[in-house]
Amino acid sequence: MKLTIISHTKHFRNKEGTIVGWGPTITELNQLANDFDQITHVAMFYKGESPQSSMPYTSNKIKFVALPVLGGKTILSKLKSILLAPRVINIVSKEINKSDVFQLRAPTGIGVFLIPFLTIFVKKKGWYKYAGNWMQNNPPFGYRLQRWMLKKQRRKVTVNGEWKNQSNNILAFENPCLTQEDRGVGEAYCNHKNINENINYCFVGGLNNNKGIDKIIDAFKEINSDKIGTLHIVGCGVLKSELEQVASRLSINIVFYGSLPKERVQEIYKNSHFIILPSLSEGFPKVIGEAMNYGCVPIVSDISCIGQYVKNGNNGFLIDPITIEEIKKEIRKSLTITNKEFKDYISKNYNLAYKFTYDYYLERIKNIFKYN
Repeated sequence: MKLTIISHTKHFRNKEGTIVGWGPTITELNQLANDFDQITHVAMFYKGESPQSSMPYTSNKIKFVALPVLGGKTILSKLKSILLAPRVINIVSKEINKSDVFQLRAPTGIGVFLIPFLTIFVKKKGWYKYAGNWMQNNPPFGYRLQRWMLKKQRRKVTVNGEWKNQSNNILAFENPCLTQEDRGVGEAYCNHKNINENINYCFVGGLNNNKGIDKIIDAFKEINSDKIGTLHIVGCGVLKSELEQVASRLSINIVFYGSLPKERVQEIYKNSHFIILPSLSEGFPKVIGEAMNYGCVPIVSDISCIGQYVKNGNNGFLIDPITIEEIKKEIRKSLTITNKEFKDYISKNYNLAYKFTYDYYLERIKNIFKYN
C-alpha cells in the first residue's frame, strides 16, 4: 500500500546535505512507514539553515517531493500562489496517481485550491487531517473556506476533539507524538518526580503573541515566591530579543534555548513540573501530550478541545479568559498544590497520554480507513 501525504511542512537541507523537516511531522511519517510499503511526502522546500527542531527521515520507504514555497499575507504572495497553483496541482496529481491512498493536511494556503481539486478530480481513497481549531469562531477567510469545503466532503476528515452536530465524515482524532520508547522514558520520569522547594516551569512553542509567551513573562513579573525555580523557554520567534531583554530585568531565572531537538526538549520536561501554554488559537498542541507523558502538569488555555483533556483542578489548570491576571492566578494555584496532589495529577496525565501514541493512532487509522 502506497500513501501520498500533502502538507505545508517546511523542509531544508542540513549541513550534511540531508533533507530534514519539522521533527514532530517527520517522526509521525517515520512511524507511519511501519504500516505502508511507500510514503511520498509532498511539501515545501526552503533554502537556508535548518532549525534544530528539524530531523531526517529514518525509513528508506519515505520519499520527499518538493513544492515551490508559497504562502503569506501580502498581495504579491497571494498572486504568486495563484500563478503557481497549476504547477502545485500537477506535482500533487502525479504523486497521487502513483499511490493507493492520500492524505491532505489542512488548514494550509494551498488547501484553498487543492481541496476542490481532490474532491472533483481524484477518485482514489483519501482523507484530510485538519490540525487547527475546528471550532474557531473567527478564523481567517482561507481557513473558514477550507473548513466549509471539508464539512461538505464525502471523505473522512480527522479533527481535534469531539464536537456536537458534526457531519458523519468528521472524526475526532488525537494528534500523535509519542513512541513506545517515549512511554518508557516518561514513566521513569513520572515515577521519580516530586514537587520540591524549587518548582520549575516550561514553555515550548513559537515566541509570538498568539502563543502567549509575552503574557507568561508579564505574569511572572508580579509573582513573588521563593518556590519558583526556573522558567525554561524553548522555541524561536519574532519576540525572542524583546523577551530576553525583559527577562534579564526580572528576579526569577528565565532560560531561553531557541529551537531544540526532541531529546533536548525531553530533558526540559524532565526538569520541569508544569508546562504553561496560554495560546490564543490552537487545535490541540502536541507539546501538551508530550509534557503529560514526562510528568509536566499543564497550565493551558481553555480553547478548542484542550478542556476535553485537561480538567481544571483535576489533572491541570485551565486559563480562561486568556489574560495576564488569569495566568497569574493559575500559576499561584500551581505553587500551592501538595506533593500528593502533584503525583496524582501526573499519574492521570501519564495514563491519558496513551491516546497520543503512534500505536494508538495507527490502530485507529487502520480500523477506520481500512487501507490494508
